[in-house]
Amino acid sequence: MYIAASRTSDLASGTDRKPALKRVSANVVALGMVSLVTDVSSEMVTAVLPLYLVLGLGLNPLQFGLLDGLYAGATAVVRVLGGHLADRWRRLKAVAGFGYGLSAVCKLGLVAAGSSVAAISLVLAADRTGKGLRTGPRDALISLSSEPATLGRSFGVHRAMDTVGAFLGPLVAMAVLALSLGSYDSVFVTSFCIAAIAVLLLALFVRDRPGNVDRAAVSARAALGLLKQQDFRRLTLWAALLGLVTVGDSFVYLVLQRRWEIAATYFPLLPLGTAGVYLLLAVPLGKLADRVGRWPVFLGGHVALCLALVLLCGPVYAVLPVVALALHGVFYAATDGVLMAAAGPIVPAGLRATGLAVVQTGQAVARMLSSVLFGLAWTLWDLQPAVLVAAACLAVVALAAAFAKPVRP
Repeated sequence: MYIAASRTSDLASGTDRKPALKRVSANVVALGMVSLVTDVSSEMVTAVLPLYLVLGLGLNPLQFGLLDGLYAGATAVVRVLGGHLADRWRRLKAVAGFGYGLSAVCKLGLVAAGSSVAAISLVLAADRTGKGLRTGPRDALISLSSEPATLGRSFGVHRAMDTVGAFLGPLVAMAVLALSLGSYDSVFVTSFCIAAIAVLLLALFVRDRPGNVDRAAVSARAALGLLKQQDFRRLTLWAALLGLVTVGDSFVYLVLQRRWEIAATYFPLLPLGTAGVYLLLAVPLGKLADRVGRWPVFLGGHVALCLALVLLCGPVYAVLPVVALALHGVFYAATDGVLMAAAGPIVPAGLRATGLAVVQTGQAVARMLSSVLFGLAWTLWDLQPAVLVAAACLAVVALAAAFAKPVRP
């Protein structure tokens, strides 16, 4: 309705303005709403889980790194599987819906898991499996519902709406904790109810847009053949290398909490700094990527993360956490949707979900290893040396990627 109304208004006034939402299809907006509600649910859990595991259950940095790596890496294989099945069956929406539903049910699984680290690990793995199954088909739907010249804008709008959910999630978690007198189970049950609403929105408002290709053409051999394409292979490898030297979100927030001695009560608010900046910059940086090139913007995001890591090792001034969180938000705004926008045009439409899932899988595996390695470094070397080494590695790889230029302008 908004799109139609703004178009009528522009024609009546004789102007040719093209606001962000006018250039984005209704399907992208619907997917953005699904992601918004889903992220409220998932970020409720994400906001309280690190504190619960480290302070509540007493995990050391290496143990937490292993669990965080599992959380990040459980999607690795199923991303490609989900993308391939969605392309093969030409049912992008159905596969994505199954993934959203599985993640919703896992919120109740956290209630059943109690304080068992092993059970929590299994539930988190299943939750990330759901995320892995849905991510490739969802991003393929966004790509296939958009014009090639405005992919950055489309992904930016989607990620901005997604980030509204990420911003609201910790606030809802804190409200539920306050009303329930600190009951984590109440957070998990509320999270399930919200996730169920997202599945309903997907079923009602998102239209399927499978690539126009015969099923026989979507084979495992065709999927593996994508890696024979030089542009796609180089993009996938460099994205994975950058993921390997990327410090996970949970560690960034734990470093802030440790160095600035932030009270446990305020810990769930830390992701809001990242989410707020991400929300403000997702669309502008997506549009910038469409104009100046998606790879330079993608690398600029990693430079912002490198600066954030350096600040985390600096003097304990009150303003530095704010700046570090802002840079962390810039990192996500410049990388998350921009990478998918860069990968989309070099993947055939009939293999779009599979191709995007391959890129995401490379990142997922790399970030899983990154979490384990950073947790080990923190355990062996202490906090500041681990962060400085991570920042130095990120700077070196980002510089090499700038010279490599795997994506053509």
